[in-house]
Amino acid sequence: MADARTAVFSELDNAKTQLYHFKAIIIAGMGFFTDAYDLFCITAVTKLLGRLYYFDPHTGKPGALPKNVSNAIQGVALCGTLAGQLFFGWLGDKLGRKKVYGITLVTMVGCALASGLSFGSTSHSVIGCLCFFRFWLGFGIGGDYPLSAVIMSEYANQKTRGGFIAAVFAMQGVGILFAGAVAMLVSRIFLAAFPADPFDVDPIYSTQPQGDFIWRIVLMFGAVPAALTYYWRMKMPETARYTALVQGDHKKAASDMAKVLEKDLVIDESRYNANPNLPVTPQPSYGLFSSEFFRRHGLHLLGTTTTWFLLDIAFYSLQLAQKDIYPEVFKLSKAMFIIALVATVPGYWFTVFLIDKIGRFPIQLIGFLAMSIFMAVLGTRYQHFRGDNCPKGSRKEYCGGHPVTFIAFYGLTLFFANFGPNSTTFIVPAELFPARFRSTCHGISAAAGKAGAIIGAFWIQTYTQNDSGTKRAIIALSVVNLLGFLFTFLVPETKGRSLEEISGEDQNPGGRQYQDQNGSDKTKRAGADAVPETQMV
Repeated sequence: MADARTAVFSELDNAKTQLYHFKAIIIAGMGFFTDAYDLFCITAVTKLLGRLYYFDPHTGKPGALPKNVSNAIQGVALCGTLAGQLFFGWLGDKLGRKKVYGITLVTMVGCALASGLSFGSTSHSVIGCLCFFRFWLGFGIGGDYPLSAVIMSEYANQKTRGGFIAAVFAMQGVGILFAGAVAMLVSRIFLAAFPADPFDVDPIYSTQPQGDFIWRIVLMFGAVPAALTYYWRMKMPETARYTALVQGDHKKAASDMAKVLEKDLVIDESRYNANPNLPVTPQPSYGLFSSEFFRRHGLHLLGTTTTWFLLDIAFYSLQLAQKDIYPEVFKLSKAMFIIALVATVPGYWFTVFLIDKIGRFPIQLIGFLAMSIFMAVLGTRYQHFRGDNCPKGSRKEYCGGHPVTFIAFYGLTLFFANFGPNSTTFIVPAELFPARFRSTCHGISAAAGKAGAIIGAFWIQTYTQNDSGTKRAIIALSVVNLLGFLFTFLVPETKGRSLEEISGEDQNPGGRQYQDQNGSDKTKRAGADAVPETQMV
């Protein structure tokens, strides 16, 4: 005989896929669209910032960002994201998913707009202002990682849970696609409206002063889709699992889920408490990072943190290194758009449609292994693919190479990153841990990933400034992916099981804990006062 919370969870796990599930995917996904757009659009405008603010006529070369400034612009948002993942992940378990969800969205929208309005009278003040706002933009983005994943996992039914969480994360691919498309469109419009001579003809005005508007428009656009979903995000009810398992209010959980599932869930609370007038203890026993927690979930947390950490070293290094492969905003944006369209986005959606059929574990294993193989080929054959420096006066930087083959291997690497560990490392931490620690543990796992991304942005990027360094970096990243393959064996398969079964919260499904007048814990067995199941739900 099921108890109150099991009745609610059973309805959730066995619910048919309906309109509200897709609505939740869109609401949560728009936040991820903004996350990805804001984190990756900076790649498209980095070279333009150098041309605008760091041109020195004495060098005879176009302006370029100093290495430390380039790393800071790209890496500061990742630092903010890491801090936000830890803070908002913890806050989501303390205050509830819904309350914190709105705070992260407002932070993202406000700071995305502020980034485009960065002001200052000198290049250092403009870049400093930009870095300040991008840190806090990253802070808001960080909160969206654990909250979006956990909310979707707790709303979803058991059969399609992986696909629903993957669909939210797939909006990252759409954000990356739009980052390239918007930058390409805006730069093309400005090139048509304000034509300029090549640098060799006019070193000063080859970079139009109006180009200062390009990067600002590109950065600010990311706020628009997320802002449009604010109202609907605030209308989402708290998840039933948080309300029942953390707050201990099964009646409210049933009421909230009745709105979602469009059916009545009636729970007779008096059946499950020895005395319904006494307070219910919603959660038992061990705390976060206690010996019992490490006994039950220590290896799981180690697995989710290490695999995400190793994945993001490679994934962000690949994404951010595009600025060193393609010149100028338009060509870089075009390359980003094409690769996202044919490789990145399809990888995400392959995961959406296959993860609940194949499982998380094999997808992650195959993805890490494929990335390692393709990056080993890219690294060892880099000079062959790239070609040699072209003679002076040539419109190309490199001649005699095999760029199409290079892009094919590069695209395959990104495809298997997304039809692989980039998706699964986001999904699994939202399923493995108990409800009262779920958001925190997902935040810790995601923060480990961002630590890897920071290594990619600040350290690996220093090796991509020349051909020999790029070759060594790609080979090293191949080894990193192989390590991710090995650490995947610490992460169990979660396909086809309920969240309570995975986390161990179903170990006493027939009992409810309460406090008697003396303050001691008692357990009320559901079978003690058996009633027909039709009276439960």
